[in-house]
Amino acid sequence: MGELANCARCDKVFVKTTRSICSDCVKEDEKQFQIVYDFLKKRENRRATIPEIVEATGVNEDVILQFVKDKRLRSTQFPNLSYPCERCGEPIARGKICVNCTDEISSDLRHQQEVEQVKRRNEQEEKQKAQTYYTRSRKN
Repeated sequence: MGELANCARCDKVFVKTTRSICSDCVKEDEKQFQIVYDFLKKRENRRATIPEIVEATGVNEDVILQFVKDKRLRSTQFPNLSYPCERCGEPIARGKICVNCTDEISSDLRHQQEVEQVKRRNEQEEKQKAQTYYTRSRKN
């Protein structure tokens, strides 16, 4: 069962089920999507970039970016649709971060794991030394 919530866009009270926006805003989204899609489905517009789509349709760039992120507009059909990487801002067509950032993060994680392994090994060696008894031989 839904709960009462305020629409994330217009702040109107509505019964929230799966979306965070009210039915009026959903209808407005659908109208805007149809405008963008009708523009893009024409053969000569399929290679349009987001700024070109904004200029031609009047639909806000953030709304178009959300359509791309939600995979309602696919880069396989419209190759020049991209949005910025959440880390560095490079244009990407899928996911949240670009390949370079993914590689950099993976490298950093591997390095951190190696540091942790060395730290654990050093701690184990210290623990072993603490448990070892040494005797001193007396020389006369």
